[in-house]
Amino acid sequence: MKRPRARSPRKVPTASRRPQGPVQVPSPEPVPASGRPARRAALALAVTDRGRPRTNLAFLRSVVRTTLHFVERPTMPVSLLLTGDAEIAQLHARHLGDSTPTDVISFEIDGGAEIVISVETALRNARHHGHSLRAEIALYIVHGILHTTGFDDIRARDRARIRAAERAVMQRLRLDVHAVDA
Repeated sequence: MKRPRARSPRKVPTASRRPQGPVQVPSPEPVPASGRPARRAALALAVTDRGRPRTNLAFLRSVVRTTLHFVERPTMPVSLLLTGDAEIAQLHARHLGDSTPTDVISFEIDGGAEIVISVETALRNARHHGHSLRAEIALYIVHGILHTTGFDDIRARDRARIRAAERAVMQRLRLDVHAVDA
């Protein structure tokens, strides 16, 4: 994915040279209708929600935006697929050689995050641990983005680091979930 280049300023003739045509002045930066500069970077988020129940899009945006700011990658493109156990099991088998359903699978592709979540598994785990489905789905999104931005959970030290990051983001979102690995 190409990053947009900053425009170089147009040359303005100096007083010692005589302009050959009209004087070109750099164009001002666009200002939003409110008259105030924009505060947030545009969020590049694609969502396909085949899960039951459906998840609120504004909530998904908030979770993704908060996590991307935490990892200092606010413009990283993210694609979310919320689905059921059958579809995630197929993807799990195809890409990781395990035909069982799982909670979340994430891929880093061309600098972006592709995250697949089983809403069925999230619902079971949320009920089992006594917290909301929204919190469980948020945890899976946070976990997936962290994996695609360099966090791992294979070795004990890496696992402690990713769990601390998950807790920090979930606290920013004001969502409570069970202690993972406790």
